[in-house]
Amino acid sequence: MSSTNEFAAVFEREEPPEGKLKVSFGPQHPGSGQFRIILTIDGDIVEEAVPDPGFVHRGVEKMCEYKTYIQNIPHIERPVIHDSSGVLFAYALAVERLLGMSEKIPERAQYIRVIMAELNRIVSHEYFLAILGIFLGHSTAFTWCMGDREALIDAAGALTGARVTFSYLVPGGVRTDTPPGFEEKLLKACDYIESRIPVYKQMMFDSPFMKMRMEGVGVIGRQEAIDHGLAGPTLRASGVDSDVRKDEPYSLYDTLDFAVPVRKEGDIMSRLLLHMDEMEQSIGIIRQAVRRMRPGPVKLPLRGQVRGAVGDAYARTEAARGVNSYYIISDGQIHPYRVRINTPSGRNLAIMARLLTGARVADVPILHWSLDYWPLEADR
Repeated sequence: MSSTNEFAAVFEREEPPEGKLKVSFGPQHPGSGQFRIILTIDGDIVEEAVPDPGFVHRGVEKMCEYKTYIQNIPHIERPVIHDSSGVLFAYALAVERLLGMSEKIPERAQYIRVIMAELNRIVSHEYFLAILGIFLGHSTAFTWCMGDREALIDAAGALTGARVTFSYLVPGGVRTDTPPGFEEKLLKACDYIESRIPVYKQMMFDSPFMKMRMEGVGVIGRQEAIDHGLAGPTLRASGVDSDVRKDEPYSLYDTLDFAVPVRKEGDIMSRLLLHMDEMEQSIGIIRQAVRRMRPGPVKLPLRGQVRGAVGDAYARTEAARGVNSYYIISDGQIHPYRVRINTPSGRNLAIMARLLTGARVADVPILHWSLDYWPLEADR
């Protein structure tokens, strides 16, 4: 991202250089969320791109200081509603470390957490592909992906009682046990999504037009991805084999058999295909977790007001967009003294200005979206 001086210069410049045009991409846009990129263009070439985040700052970290550890759960998941469980996972782990209960979480609760995290990963990736359709002018991609993900949302609703933000992962385990018939409903939804992935690939990525738009466009090299600290599918699409579920296993992930998809091309096409590769792996993880679950408790009872031990705790997980972490400081009160959230979107924003500079204007929407940058998550 540009330095502060460069950023200020864009705003202070009353007129762009002669023969150039300055335009705003956003902040109101059908796909990007409330986020703006200030573009200086020469013809149809972007000569300068300055990301301008901050339009949806919600003060989530500050709010954590005034609410109890349990009250924080609903508002923490709001910045990334389509990855509710993925966002809450690391928070629950960090609070459990403060409470000294990390090794006591019931096995069934851990499997259900994995199921919900992977279910939300697929739901988030379906949303990603749907909005890609909007940016490509491909309305069928939007309607199919948004419609197909309803199968998983219905399954999650049967478990949690909500459709989007579940508030389901809690310190000590999960809020409730699975209802009768949930496993069958979930596996049926997974079978359906698995059957749709080849259709997506054929519809969106096998056509000559789509290949022309995305192959070899917006290339991020392996070392460049590492140097910019990128995360999630954006990082792995540039050939970096890094996933917290494998690198620092948590919640029984080390007992499950799955691969970390990696692609080496580093272009738009590889970043999009990687999302579908991950959906296939998530379906496999869910099936294993369902098969291995045994009857038992789903959470540790927390009596009275939860008070973290004086000290701090850190936890990170692999959310749908990449590494999501929480650093919590406790002074022994019923609410945290400080909560610091590090999101994958904040990391992936680092390369946006470089990637857009020199690109064609028509490629800006799909380049921007291919980075897995979600403004609400980054601004939090």
